[in-house]
Amino acid sequence: MKFVDEIKVEATAGKGGDGKASFRREMFTPTGGPDGGDGGKGGDVILLGDAGVNTLSHLRYRRFLRAKNGAPGGREKLHGKNGETITVPVPVGTLIFDIESGEQIGDITEAGQKVIVAKGGRGGRGNVHFATATNRSPHIAERGRRGEQRSLRLELKLLADVGLLGFPSVGKSTFISCISNARPTIADYPFTTLTPHLGVVEMFENHPFVVADVPGLIVGASDGKGLGHDFLKHLERTRILVHLIEVTYQLEGCETDRDPIHDFEKLNLELAKFSEELASKKQIVVLNKCDEEYVASEIPRLSKYFGEKGYEFHAISCQSQDGIRDLVRSIIKHLR
Repeated sequence: MKFVDEIKVEATAGKGGDGKASFRREMFTPTGGPDGGDGGKGGDVILLGDAGVNTLSHLRYRRFLRAKNGAPGGREKLHGKNGETITVPVPVGTLIFDIESGEQIGDITEAGQKVIVAKGGRGGRGNVHFATATNRSPHIAERGRRGEQRSLRLELKLLADVGLLGFPSVGKSTFISCISNARPTIADYPFTTLTPHLGVVEMFENHPFVVADVPGLIVGASDGKGLGHDFLKHLERTRILVHLIEVTYQLEGCETDRDPIHDFEKLNLELAKFSEELASKKQIVVLNKCDEEYVASEIPRLSKYFGEKGYEFHAISCQSQDGIRDLVRSIIKHLR
């Protein structure tokens, strides 16, 4: 299923039913008065947070959300049936904006939360309400009110405790699959992760947390290069960031311009260009693939550098599982 994290929809609530203008006409009741009932209320359009939905793709071909109209009132003061409300499931983390005003009208942050995005119109009153001492036979009744109609923009920002970031192929997908129930695509080429993944970490039963793996970032991501621009926003709601770095093959004699310290600084610059708030989040720096000898030899240099910069530093290996449990313990400590 294609990952969709922003979409526009038209929400139209139901119109209220018209009130009824009628009079009692029964045998042996020659002076029957007005008995017109009220119209039913129009249905609402409601967005419901659903933990089983993780994308807005189900709305790609359902752009018009329409609730039912209320039924008109009846004779003998019968109230018209209320219009059926339409309830649309959306992922937890969905922001709701009114396109015309630009106002944010809702933020669905938990499963089961409901936001009424378009209210149904009120039903019209029947003529029974208009009888007075001087007008005992009113021939008037109210029309039902129109329901609200709104053009909405829905934007999904994943809700997670921890966000993973780093250059492509540093091992983020392997790492999240090691510590959580997420199963992203893993391969030895860049950009294997094309959509964000959420995983629940339950390594220590009493302290579960949610981690988000977003596609690898590159220099220029904040300006729209690569895959990162569309997904940087998914890191904004995380509480802490785990920044994965790697030692590339230039240490084996292959000349490249990649260096773990330069990679770290470049990506932090992209975070700052995208959002100062995002750049100021707590970061834990993690050197991956430490089961390789040429990577392990760089641990002292990198540990000293990041320690002097005030960052917590961990060296791990997803293949041998070295350092994984200590890292998870540290994440839990910061989240608590």
